[in-house]
Amino acid sequence: MQKGNIGVTTENIFPIIKKFLYSDHEIFLRELVSNAVDATQKLKTLAATGDFKGELGDLTVRVKVDKENGTITISDRGLGMTAEEIDKYINQIAFSGANDFLEKYKDDANAIIGHFGLGFYSAFMVAKTVDIVTLSYKEGAKAVKWSCDGSPEFTLEETERSDRGTDIILHVDEDCKEFLEESRLQGLLTKYCHFLAVPVAFGKKKEWKDGKQVETDEDNLINDTCPIWTKKPSDLKEEDYKKFYRDLYPMADEPLFWIHLNVDYPFNLTGVLYFPKIKNNIDLQRNKIQLYCNQVYVTDSVEGIVPDFLTLLHGVIDSPDIPLNVSRSYLQSDSNVKKISTYITKKVSDRLQSIFKNDRKEFEEKWDDLKIFINYGMLTQEDFYEKASKFALFKDTDNKYYTFEEYQTLIKDNQTDKNGSLIYLYANNLDEQYTYIDAAKNKGYNVLLMDGQLDVPMINMLEQKFEKSHFTRVDSDIVDRLIVKEDQKGEELPHDKQEVLSSLFKGQMPKVKKTEFHVEAHALGENNAPIVITQAEYMRRMKDMASIQPGMSFYGEMPDMFNLVLNSDHRLIKQVLSDAETACAEKLVPVESEIAMLTLRRNELQKAQEGKKDEEIPTAEKDELSDVEKKIEAQKTEKENILNGYAAGNKVVHQLIDLALLQNNMLKGEALTNFVKRSVEMI
Repeated sequence: MQKGNIGVTTENIFPIIKKFLYSDHEIFLRELVSNAVDATQKLKTLAATGDFKGELGDLTVRVKVDKENGTITISDRGLGMTAEEIDKYINQIAFSGANDFLEKYKDDANAIIGHFGLGFYSAFMVAKTVDIVTLSYKEGAKAVKWSCDGSPEFTLEETERSDRGTDIILHVDEDCKEFLEESRLQGLLTKYCHFLAVPVAFGKKKEWKDGKQVETDEDNLINDTCPIWTKKPSDLKEEDYKKFYRDLYPMADEPLFWIHLNVDYPFNLTGVLYFPKIKNNIDLQRNKIQLYCNQVYVTDSVEGIVPDFLTLLHGVIDSPDIPLNVSRSYLQSDSNVKKISTYITKKVSDRLQSIFKNDRKEFEEKWDDLKIFINYGMLTQEDFYEKASKFALFKDTDNKYYTFEEYQTLIKDNQTDKNGSLIYLYANNLDEQYTYIDAAKNKGYNVLLMDGQLDVPMINMLEQKFEKSHFTRVDSDIVDRLIVKEDQKGEELPHDKQEVLSSLFKGQMPKVKKTEFHVEAHALGENNAPIVITQAEYMRRMKDMASIQPGMSFYGEMPDMFNLVLNSDHRLIKQVLSDAETACAEKLVPVESEIAMLTLRRNELQKAQEGKKDEEIPTAEKDELSDVEKKIEAQKTEKENILNGYAAGNKVVHQLIDLALLQNNMLKGEALTNFVKRSVEMI
């Protein structure tokens, strides 16, 4: 028996292994099984070149658990090792010069990535002792056993073994007993070893017999050694791709379509990427691409390999050219990564362009599912925007689809304002904004449907990309002011009558938290609605952005600002105004007379003070002007109180307000109940 001392203390080397290389305990199984697969693959290569003359036989890698004895064994029939090779690959590679190594990286232990082949030592994450029993394939080799308890001490001795290959035996530590559970190991093997290139068996298959599960003679194989990304696309059918997708994501909807990646220069990359059906929740769709390195699972967090928007894709990428650390868990920056990212982006855009060009009908049918993905790409990746702008679509409220260029041609004649800007009208809710959409259509306008999660930031971006273009939501103003083609002309109410109407309705508006209403009167035509509620485009859009973009919360805290526009041409509004003026005449005449007199005096005082410096104006005149202005405001308040008092008992005023609120889904609770009761009474 050979005994050895590594020459460093346990406190030096193993904390680094545990802390910086294998922070996730479960990685040990992937490392040891993939090492066994590597040894098997190398033997197959030697056999193919004639350097190994023996029979290969069964090359299955086997994982066994013995809960009673507390061991996990990973066995292969690969190359095996001699005593000299154990000393070289297990002892020296890990520990020779360890003092110098640790001194060099003591301040940056992460820098050992790429410098140290410590895959085997992940075993000590879960094991108190590790045994290696191995027999080399080389003629005349003797079987040896290596044992180590994680301390600087190890033993190496000859042993009995009749078959080539290696057994790694882990004597599991007390705090890692969870890994002795069959279900736990089965889950890890399925996760990490599902597509290894050599068969991996975990015990035997079981079946129900006499009311209990019993083992059969058939191996419980956990992996598919030839997944579809390793095959030629010409050898695969549509159902093969769909079946693979169902295997990866059992509960997902059927994918829209897919891309088969296969490139060997200037880097190696294979894989299959699927376009999933994505509705409105981007976050739930992330991290569905699985990264493999020579069919060994690495991670499902592929940020850094693919652009952010492509993390919405599902599927598999396999590349030996993506640099990984020793535990194969984290990516390093590398020129190949950038090349791969650019390549995948191009393949995705080319595939979308191809579908659009060759089968536009299919593309349009899938647009609602593709939209959020394509929008996300255009928002975050400039080079993708340049490509996608040729096939990205607008969808209007009649379910018709247009490319950006086609839509510009469609609306340029009728939706260009007096300043030469193209106005894109849009709605984000067909039902709630139906009246506004209908009014716009009656004017000959086309209205886009922009109800997606990313449509607000898309609108902001497109306004910057498109020349002289503005997007305006269809309910942001009265229809005649959505696209101003010339200076407004027409008969408007005198100012004093507008003030009366405003006072009648303003005082009856409901008190809604963080909501303010501005009341105004305009001539909208006798056949249009008596009242229209609008919300200015800028502030509403800023509030929408605040809900999805950090740093804009200021807008989110501001109250919602609505305009209540009274149609002074409508017979009901005219009737309300006429009735109010008649009913309130006796009270209003003296108030209005007083306002007129005070206003006349204020104008005289202001005219007398014109051109004078402040110190040249007598104090008495200043005081009188201030007093007159206060009296005017007091009389105006009195006038508003008179009109409010009248409007409070006017059912038509309340009914008109409630109808407008109801149309905008703003009438709720007690106000809605009162509206229903009042409607019944008025009928």
